[in-house]
Amino acid sequence: MSAVSSTEHDRIDLVAMSGKPVLRRRRPGQLAVVVLLVLVVLWAAGTLVTNDGFDWPVVGRYLLDTRILAGLLVTIQLTVIAEVIGIVGGLVLAVMRMSDSRVIAGVAGAYIWFFRGTPLLVQLLFWGFAAAIFPEVGIGVPFGGPMFVSWDTNQVISLMTAAILGLGLNEAAYTAEVVRAGLLSVPKGQTEASRAMGFSSLQTLRHVVVPQAMKVIIPPIGNNVNAMLKTTSLVVVIGVGDILYNAQQIYAKNLEQIPLLIVASIWYLVLTTLVGLGQSRLERRFSRDAVPLTLREAR
Repeated sequence: MSAVSSTEHDRIDLVAMSGKPVLRRRRPGQLAVVVLLVLVVLWAAGTLVTNDGFDWPVVGRYLLDTRILAGLLVTIQLTVIAEVIGIVGGLVLAVMRMSDSRVIAGVAGAYIWFFRGTPLLVQLLFWGFAAAIFPEVGIGVPFGGPMFVSWDTNQVISLMTAAILGLGLNEAAYTAEVVRAGLLSVPKGQTEASRAMGFSSLQTLRHVVVPQAMKVIIPPIGNNVNAMLKTTSLVVVIGVGDILYNAQQIYAKNLEQIPLLIVASIWYLVLTTLVGLGQSRLERRFSRDAVPLTLREAR
């Protein structure tokens, strides 16, 4: 009887307390940090407005300059083409890396090791100076045999082509590891069950493994695209006219370095923001669709 009475008493107290307002804990340390952050933000905003070195009128004058917009177009082209090469190459490399053949897996592993182990800047320079190693490229018999048809390397690998090859082949090495991690995240039981139902390897990959792996693959791929947008600025070393290169060409004449660099930064921020929004939508979509398909639905 005493136990029952105690339980009823507790219930009465809880009901009574539920009607009272919730008191917020006082956190003087958090308040001090907020005040400090507000002061820092106000100081930064004031500096941006009052410091004549930023020269905002010059920024506004060059923001939509045709040379800047032309460089912006090149930056977008480099990003899109390099990412397409990176994703396609990464898929192939990931499948090769997971092959039962040691030779195929070894070749893919060596590729990933090399392109991830050397700086992208060095790789771009190699592609830019490819003619110094191979003056001519063509089709013929390897190991010193006759050449049936050949072309000048400088004509085949232009500066733009060198930039695309450097960025795309390097991206493929990183994408391969992302894709491989996504494929390995799918439990083996899913694959075994689909094979037991008579699915081929390609059908299993397409209908069972890939839809579930995309949930793991999409976030890092989105980050890679975001990083690629900024990484394209490295092509200035081989003279490709992207947005940063064109900004450099302009301030080499008018000596307005900071305003032109701000112009380039504004456009990079715009592009990366758009990529971030697209990435968020893709992540929500694949999170919703990542419910494992039943084998009957896959058929």
